[in-house]
Amino acid sequence: MFDLKAIRENPSDFDAAMARRGLEAQSHDILTLDEKRRAVQTALQTLQQERNEKSKEIGKVKAAGGDAQETMDAVSAIKDKMTALEDQDRDLGEELKTILSSLPNIMKDDVPDGADENDNVEIRTWGEPKNRFGANDCPEHYDIGEKLGMMDFETAAKLSGSRFVLLSSQIARLERAIAQFMLDTQTEKNGYTECSPPLLVSTDVMYGTGQLPKFQDDQFETTDGRWLVPTSEVVLTNIVREEIVEAESLPRRYTAFTPCFRKEAGSAGRDTRGMLRQHQFYKVEMVSITHPDESDAEHERMLKCAEGVLEALEIPYRTVVLCTGDTGFGARKTFDIEAWMPGQNAYREISSCSTCGDFQARRMNARFKAKGEKKTDFVHTLNGSGLAVGRTLIAVMENYYDPADGGVVIPDVLKPYMGGIEKIVKA
Repeated sequence: MFDLKAIRENPSDFDAAMARRGLEAQSHDILTLDEKRRAVQTALQTLQQERNEKSKEIGKVKAAGGDAQETMDAVSAIKDKMTALEDQDRDLGEELKTILSSLPNIMKDDVPDGADENDNVEIRTWGEPKNRFGANDCPEHYDIGEKLGMMDFETAAKLSGSRFVLLSSQIARLERAIAQFMLDTQTEKNGYTECSPPLLVSTDVMYGTGQLPKFQDDQFETTDGRWLVPTSEVVLTNIVREEIVEAESLPRRYTAFTPCFRKEAGSAGRDTRGMLRQHQFYKVEMVSITHPDESDAEHERMLKCAEGVLEALEIPYRTVVLCTGDTGFGARKTFDIEAWMPGQNAYREISSCSTCGDFQARRMNARFKAKGEKKTDFVHTLNGSGLAVGRTLIAVMENYYDPADGGVVIPDVLKPYMGGIEKIVKA
């Protein structure tokens, strides 16, 4: 959501910002509606003042023993006009809200211009992309998992349809171990507060973080008007919804391990095999609520928290800053971390860390104030994967695949979570 006052004062700047998003000029339609609504509101105030004055006349006439019927009829007529104007004000407000809600966030100046993912800019790499056991070719994770007898897409399809998986035995345990390791890292090392949030949320909550109305077709809605969370970012960010928090309590850092649910309506034909793109997947999410002056530094910190997980797992990765054409709807700037997947001989996204400025805060009406002051301002919000659990499982299976026996060696940092298991092999 946007500050209407800022659009009024700098319409050309707003249009330039939307142009970077590939959109036509928006300010004319927005300001036309805004002017109409303000004119209606002015007329309402005038009528309200007139009604109040005539209401006082009624009292005076009656107190003097006179007939106030004519004035009473006039007040009644004014009320009818006010009702019509109130309806018009509400309709214009909803129309204005619909337009503003459909527009993406204004990006930071240092976001590189570009059309799509091919124009993203690499800022660093870590580790050497190779198969550590020396094979020329590494199978993809689904071949590894199916040959081990612990990754079953056929049964999952029988139970739920396409884009689901049934994990079992030691691979199921490995997935759980990865999630627990990530949670321990983000809470014990990086200072995030662990939460176990609801997985069903209201429409207002989905609107607050920008999933609605823009991405309604990607969401799972229940029959009672609630929504399955596409990411725990939705819930964690909305913790401060409709609140005024003390500036001294910032930053607030939350993390959660939850299932996530997405229809993947816009990804037909992409990554149809395996676990890369599913309707249900697990993720450890990081969310920060910050003072505006601290959000840039928090963004860099969050990125390091995510990168640190891959470094501990000794999985090569690269970090890119997304260009204008690839940056998500609610973000001002996004770093993607892409883990090396030997089975695909490619880097694939495993975490996105985004700063949203006050975009979500305005939608949530989430503000802060300094101690002893009355003035409030909107908080800044950030979110990032720390990491996507399923994709990390893929990265571990492929990077630690041993072609000698088709097994998967357990990374050192995960061994305490695996009950001493050194390697996953077929039973």
